[in-house]
Amino acid sequence: MNSTQILKQYFGYDSFREGQEVLVQSILKGRDTFGVMPTGAGKSICYQVPALAMEGITLVISPLISLMKDQVVALNQAGIHAAYINSSLSAKQISLALSYAKEGRYKLIYVAPERLTTEEFLDFAIHTKISMVTIDEAHCISQWGQDFRPSYLKIIEFIKRLPKRSVISAFTATATEEVKEDIICVLQLDDPTVLVTGFDRKNLYFEVRSPKNKDAEVVDYIDKHPSNCGIIYCSTRKSVDELQELLERRGIGTAKYHAGMSDHERNENQEDFIYDRKMIMVATNAFGMGIDK
Repeated sequence: MNSTQILKQYFGYDSFREGQEVLVQSILKGRDTFGVMPTGAGKSICYQVPALAMEGITLVISPLISLMKDQVVALNQAGIHAAYINSSLSAKQISLALSYAKEGRYKLIYVAPERLTTEEFLDFAIHTKISMVTIDEAHCISQWGQDFRPSYLKIIEFIKRLPKRSVISAFTATATEEVKEDIICVLQLDDPTVLVTGFDRKNLYFEVRSPKNKDAEVVDYIDKHPSNCGIIYCSTRKSVDELQELLERRGIGTAKYHAGMSDHERNENQEDFIYDRKMIMVATNAFGMGIDK
């Protein structure tokens, strides 16, 4: 199947959005590719479509457990075999996933950057055909980036240890000129296709308020939008817990998400939000903005 047929069969779209086809075709031609596209513009399509068209496995390096789970569940529901490997899995579950991957059961594997240099994962990667390595949230690579994680700097070491260099693709919604140059340099992208589609999203607007009482402002806003769902981001775990308890006391069905919770609690709360059992999610930035809702 060609890329348009894959897009239709698995994702239900008749045509690509702005910028998507340029990036997809670049990858299929074997070129390193770097896309800067706003959240909601369809970055994941840009690597998922070519992943299905190419032989072998695509590794998607992603920093957030919530985003990995969201993507993998959606892919499997679409009939695409995918898995994720991160700290939410036991050692036995990780070994089983890698065993299935060696058998060719998966086309895409989402992996946390910290897992790349583990002995078990390296052994898997060296003995498996890796057609592409995709770096999601690529701004994490840059020291100027918002979520700098040292493990991202080990990606190029991992790629160099593969028997054959894979196509490298990188995507982010957040990149100044300095960050862009840093990503290309650190990943050692080879004459990459670089596409920036812009940051404007006509269906969004930004507003800054300075209320005397934040809690009262939040409750009032929710009361005025009773049928809408939404995410409220807080800067600390403690403030997440306190706001979620406040909203629950007010009879507002509210889930919460932060790194201090157990894997079971996070999974359960994420599903409650995704499937409309709870309309409001209160979270730290451990809950990614790219969650499909």
